[in-house]
Amino acid sequence: MKGDFPTLFERSRSGRRGTRPPSVGDVDLAAMLGADNMRSEPARLPELDELSVVRHYTNLSRRQVGVDTSFYPLGSCTMKYNPRASEAAAALFTELHPYQDPESVQGALQIIYELQEYLAEITGMDAVTLQPAAGAHGELTGMMLIRAYHESRGEGEQRRVVLVPDSAHGSNPASSMMAGFVVREIPSGADGEVDLNELRAALGPEVAAIMLTNPNTLGLFERKILELIDAAHQQGVQLYYDGANLNAIMGWARPGDMGFDVIHLNLHKTFSTPHGGGGPGSGPVGAKAHLAPFLPVPTVKREGERYLFDYDRPQTIGRMRSFYGNFGVMVRAYTYIRMLGAAGLKRSSALAVLNANYLRKKLKDAGYIIPHDRLCKHEFVAQPPAGLHALDVAKALLDYGYHPPTIYFPLIVKEALMIEPTETESQETLDEYVTVMAEIARRGQEDPDWISHTPYSTPVRRLDEVSANRHPRLRWKPEE
Repeated sequence: MKGDFPTLFERSRSGRRGTRPPSVGDVDLAAMLGADNMRSEPARLPELDELSVVRHYTNLSRRQVGVDTSFYPLGSCTMKYNPRASEAAAALFTELHPYQDPESVQGALQIIYELQEYLAEITGMDAVTLQPAAGAHGELTGMMLIRAYHESRGEGEQRRVVLVPDSAHGSNPASSMMAGFVVREIPSGADGEVDLNELRAALGPEVAAIMLTNPNTLGLFERKILELIDAAHQQGVQLYYDGANLNAIMGWARPGDMGFDVIHLNLHKTFSTPHGGGGPGSGPVGAKAHLAPFLPVPTVKREGERYLFDYDRPQTIGRMRSFYGNFGVMVRAYTYIRMLGAAGLKRSSALAVLNANYLRKKLKDAGYIIPHDRLCKHEFVAQPPAGLHALDVAKALLDYGYHPPTIYFPLIVKEALMIEPTETESQETLDEYVTVMAEIARRGQEDPDWISHTPYSTPVRRLDEVSANRHPRLRWKPEE
């Protein structure tokens, strides 16, 4: 961005200061901190006044794209609007400290306890932990529960395989392997769903679990889910539900009723807390009764009118995170659930499905290809018209002020555009988006040179992604 948007180092002028730290006086810092920890020369930091720093970061923030600034149809990530009421509620608890005596934070513990109960009811599970700090962290927790369960039955060494569909989120096989399992991929059928015959053939005494997302990453509900789960349970296999797409069925169907044994949720997707920018997220895990004894410590329980941390869990897998979890995210999710209630959560999912199907039909009419053209849930996968690439469409969208959808995922669809409009977008917004997508398709086919060089209006244009991957620069160096 040199020349276009100078860095703080480029703006630096010798001798300028924003603030000066107080003098340490006669304190011997070398003796206090250790001579080896002292710098031999000053750090090479930019020298600027406070106003220049504030303006730099404010201008940077104005160049960011998010749900507060534009339509953000990032498939599988559910970039839904974060109500300001939830933000205000979370701000009420900013002065809590994790080392406070539980008696002094009874209100906070009540929120944790009730949120556990709400999520258990919504998902059809028997117990919930809010400890995991993100969705993938929840996946790891859930797979560790399954491993501990099999070990408690003397089958830990035997059941080492986890079956994962080829349409799965990339974190699924990663979480399974981190939990000590071997992953086998199950292909999808022509209908975009898990091939039930292939799955049946893969089942055996060595299989510990199956990880599924339902609806899957194509936005399709697995219509044979009950047969699939029954076949797995007959052979002692546990069913893990990746809750990334729960926004599609919340209030309409419960994974626990389908037969799933364990589930993780993304509070930063389904329950409308901030998503992106490095976190914090929250990935609660729900479990059926036979897996509940293995949940991390502590959970929160109620005794009469008191709430307390429960550490008395002899079969626990242990602690998965420092303290209890990302409490501010929990408050936001709790507020969202209480504001909407059961009827509101159900309507939220219905609107998400309605918006996705409306956009699916409109984009098809605009010339985009829908490889699985049937009723979808909260998201769908499209392909560009002939001669265009998903990457080019995504780059062109930036010039029109839209964040691109997820591209090239799932891998089983070539040139995939994975689009999720979410329930909070208006019909006018969706129509405007279709108009832009149609314009990109038309202009891109007429002028391939134009679309292959988009975007034109962003601070950074097309990067050399091959070089960036092969020779990454992981930190800034003054000499650069």
